[in-house]
Amino acid sequence: MQFGTFSIGDVTPNPTTGRPPTEQERLKAMVAIAVKAEEVGLDVFATGEHHNPPFVSSSPTTLLSHIAAKTDRIILSTSTTLITTNDPVKVAEDYAVLQHLADGRLDLMLGRGNTGPVYPWFGKDVRHGIPLAIENYALLHQLWREEYVDWKGTFRTPLQSFTSVPRPLDGIPPFVWHGSVRSPEIAEQAAFYGDGFFVNNLFMPKDHFRRLIAIYRERYAHYGHGTAEQAIVGAGGLVFVRRNSQDAVREFRPYFDNSPMAGHGPTMEEYMEQTPMIVGSPQQVIDKTLTYREHYGDYQRQLFAVDTGGMPLKSVLDTLDLLGEEVVPVLRKELAARRPGNVPEAPPTHASLLADREALVSLAPEGSDSGEGAK
Repeated sequence: MQFGTFSIGDVTPNPTTGRPPTEQERLKAMVAIAVKAEEVGLDVFATGEHHNPPFVSSSPTTLLSHIAAKTDRIILSTSTTLITTNDPVKVAEDYAVLQHLADGRLDLMLGRGNTGPVYPWFGKDVRHGIPLAIENYALLHQLWREEYVDWKGTFRTPLQSFTSVPRPLDGIPPFVWHGSVRSPEIAEQAAFYGDGFFVNNLFMPKDHFRRLIAIYRERYAHYGHGTAEQAIVGAGGLVFVRRNSQDAVREFRPYFDNSPMAGHGPTMEEYMEQTPMIVGSPQQVIDKTLTYREHYGDYQRQLFAVDTGGMPLKSVLDTLDLLGEEVVPVLRKELAARRPGNVPEAPPTHASLLADREALVSLAPEGSDSGEGAK
């Protein structure tokens, strides 16, 4: 099981002081959060992509490249890369560069985004969101697996014998997740390719995401990638932890009320009842996180949002300390004990995919095609 943190990169005033961070302060705080996540033993740091205020995360590759230079082990990811408004050729090249610089410590979460006005800023029509996601990913998938690409589609100019550079590290493309809040078509797309499916369940009831995951699992098996139980699932969730629950609730309430994701709607208590958000002690975080398996089945990645609503960096780092020291070690042990032997413990990584390929090569008869390149 992989555990990590993801940031939407909101630039929000601290509700206790009224002061927003500068954009530079917010970006550097995100770097500090990633470094701290590695220090406390988490597996993943992910950043979103937004091109509108109040967010600062408009260039995930730049941010993650900087973090790659400051870390050694943690996997870097997006949450999400906008497959609808980004050119798939540029996505293929930018993330291949990042994959090389990070020594393979990279995967990619793709999504349509939830901000309609962004589409025309990049010359796209929001009414084409699903077709854009399907067509652009089909091209990206091909660009990373074929050296010379001939392609013709609806939303961009054709390609003739085109090679994206650099090629993926070791000929192995980054593992891809398809993130969705509401679209069964995206669950179908993830299943078709045998990719991961990530439910960014920050602000919707749990049962809504259970239906999307069920669609993905059934179609994953339909396409012959494995059983439904073996499908690769990830989940998000917002968490704030202190040593006792009273302190957690008191300290977090103004940040919840100020959050661009969660505030200005139901009360914090209602929100915790209806969604995966957890505000409380380490044991409360453990207990509620263990219930996710009941809703989603055995899954492979859990990402916690920890830095929204104008929260100061020190408060975020305190939460990460408690996650690393008291929460995640228990969750790893408990979830491993409950996981059936035929279900993957973690999603594919560059190292695991490379090892799988080398194992196939070693077993291949002499003179046969060794199956070089990722499928």
